[in-house]
Amino acid sequence: MNHAYILTLSCPDRRGIVHAVSGFLFENGGNIEEAAQYNDPDTGLFFMRVQFACDQLTHQELSSQLKGFAEPFKMNWKLHATTQPMRTVILVSKEGHCLNDLLFRCKSGLLPLDVRAIVSNHREFYQLAASYDIPFHHLPVTAATKAQVEARQLEIIESEGAELVVLARYMQILSNDLCKKLAGRAINIHHSFLPSFKGAKPYYQAHDRGVKLIGATAHYVTADLDEGPIIEQDVARVDHSKTVEDLTAMGRDTESQVLARAVKWHSEHRVLLNGHKTVIFK
Repeated sequence: MNHAYILTLSCPDRRGIVHAVSGFLFENGGNIEEAAQYNDPDTGLFFMRVQFACDQLTHQELSSQLKGFAEPFKMNWKLHATTQPMRTVILVSKEGHCLNDLLFRCKSGLLPLDVRAIVSNHREFYQLAASYDIPFHHLPVTAATKAQVEARQLEIIESEGAELVVLARYMQILSNDLCKKLAGRAINIHHSFLPSFKGAKPYYQAHDRGVKLIGATAHYVTADLDEGPIIEQDVARVDHSKTVEDLTAMGRDTESQVLARAVKWHSEHRVLLNGHKTVIFK
C-alpha cells in the first residue's frame, strides 16, 4: 500500500531546486501527485509544497534522508503523513457561530481535523461540545487568574498533542508568552478586514466610519495584537441603512467562511510563513 506524504519547504532561491526535489523523491520511490512552488523576488526565497506517495521508505526513513538532502540548500522543511487528521483544540467565548460551523464541517468530512478539546471562559457551549462527544473545559478568566488559566490552557493543548489551536471568537488577549509558545499553529478570526479596525468592537468602528464593505480576517496569532500573518480574508457589501446589529449579523457568515477556509488550508499544509506574510498553495 502506498503511503501519502506532504513535503513543505523554503530556502534561498537558486537554479535547479525543483529538479533536485523531484529527483530526490524519484530516487527514494516517491510518486509526485501534486506540486506547487513560488519564488519571492522581494525576499529571494523559494517555497514548495509536494504531495507524493511512497511505499519504499517509512516516515522516519524519509525524514532521515531529507536531512542530508536539505542541508546544501539551507532548507527549512517539514514532512507530514496524510493518514491522520490534524489534532486541534478550539478556544471560544460567547459567540458560537464559528465554533458551530467548524464542528459541523468536521462531522461532515469537510475538514481534516481531530478536535480533541473545546476550551472556553464561559459555559454556553458545553452542550454543543457534548453533542459532538468532545471534552469541554470551562476556564473563567479574570485579571488575577489569567496566568493560571493560560498555564492550564497550554497544558490541555500539549496533553492533546494539538498541532493546531483555533481561536473561534475567543475574546481574550493571549499573553506574549503564550503567543510565542503557539507560534505558527494558532489561528484567530478577527471580525474586521485587517489592517483596518483592529482591537475591540470593530463593527462599531466600521459603522462609525460609514464603510461600504465589512469583512473578516483569519490570521496567525502573534504577540502584536491583530498583526499576525494573514491567511484569508473576505468582505460583504453594506450601505448607509445598515445598523451595527445588521453589520454584526452579516459579518457572522463571513467570519465562519473565512475561518473555515484558513483552517482547511492549514490542516492540509498549504500555508507557508514568509516573514510577516504567508504563501498559500491552494
